[in-house]
Amino acid sequence: MSSPDTEDGSPYAPHTEAETEAMLDAIGASDVEELFDIPSAVAFDDTFDIPARSEAEITHEVRSILDRNASVTCLLGRGHYDHFIPAIVDHIADRSEFLTSYTQYQPEASQGYLQALFEYQSLLVELTGLGVANCSLYDAASALGEAATFAARLRHTDGNRVLVPELLHPGRRSTLENYCAGPGIEVATYPSDDGTADVDALEALVDDDTLMIYAESPTIRGTLEPASRALGELADDHDAAFCLGSDPYALSILETPHEVGADIVVGDAGVLGLPTSFGMGLGLFATREEYVRQTPGRLVGVSEDLEGTRAFSLTLVTREQHIRRERATSNICTNQAWVALRAAMHAAWLGPTGLVDAATSYVERPRELAERLDAIDGVSAPVHDRAHFREFTWRVDDDASKVANALLEHGYAVHALDDDTLQVCVTDQPNAAIDGFVHAVEEVIT
Repeated sequence: MSSPDTEDGSPYAPHTEAETEAMLDAIGASDVEELFDIPSAVAFDDTFDIPARSEAEITHEVRSILDRNASVTCLLGRGHYDHFIPAIVDHIADRSEFLTSYTQYQPEASQGYLQALFEYQSLLVELTGLGVANCSLYDAASALGEAATFAARLRHTDGNRVLVPELLHPGRRSTLENYCAGPGIEVATYPSDDGTADVDALEALVDDDTLMIYAESPTIRGTLEPASRALGELADDHDAAFCLGSDPYALSILETPHEVGADIVVGDAGVLGLPTSFGMGLGLFATREEYVRQTPGRLVGVSEDLEGTRAFSLTLVTREQHIRRERATSNICTNQAWVALRAAMHAAWLGPTGLVDAATSYVERPRELAERLDAIDGVSAPVHDRAHFREFTWRVDDDASKVANALLEHGYAVHALDDDTLQVCVTDQPNAAIDGFVHAVEEVIT
């Protein structure tokens, strides 16, 4: 590789013309294009018209573009959470052997990585109380979609209906419907009661045609479901699967899904190890051990090698998952191992006590903020008479969109849900930022 000081050398174009010629000569190719078989119908024969720049010039230009972004305190939530990521996660996860690793098909070369993923799975097993957790699903939405088709495979009798809460995130609902369209599974909605499941209304909807009941705790509005156990019993009475949506922080302080009768747990494990990305996540999926052979995604198992030494490898991954997709139990093939690795690192850094302490603060801080907002004339907080986790909704006498826009001008981003309702999320923001937000609300409302 040429020096970054040369005209063409940079992290973005590492080879000089002379180096390229030498490599082509060594393999007997006349030019780079000869290395690729690209059909003319799809080949790009124009130029990108991007002028060559040095690394320093590119860095300066990118920084100047980013500097135009408004500096705001993000209090948005609703599925995307701003958690503090310890520096050690970036420091270790950026090692080359982690960044360049693809799927760990060769266990003899991937023991360290496989062990880290096994520890990640073990963390989820401990938090959920269920026997099996995988290490590779895209995000919470795809995990929910996989849960629906998983439930259909488990059920031996007829049934084609999945019941989901009316407060389900639209993106998750859309992904679930895409998953269900192929096998002909119907997605139906059940109503909420003060931000959580309306158990009586749901009971009237459940019948022997129900494949799965899905509930969330916390919900998209931050409310904690008080009737999880009743929902599990209701599903069990009708031979339906009970799927609970949650995340590792919440699971560390709530009753385990196993205790409330959940058959499946889904959610976003990316709250550990990932900064707010407003898109990318890490799908959490755990289930009972007797369903292990139907579990989607990847599983890391532990066994012994020929010398009796403990060894790790990918296990129970069917060949159909990769090459005979129409016969596969799951078409999830993408490797999320690096993201799961980061989650495992973050969890290990926190430890059991640290995880519980953080989760406890995500109950206390929203409650304290709601009390402060509720003391402001023209504000009612929280809207729902429930315990909350990270976030809550609040009502204003003024127009909610107008209030949200005014708060943005003061440097605080919140959601406006409808004409008079907003939502705010508080996680690891400094106390000074929360104090500033309260003062901004006072100024905007009064």
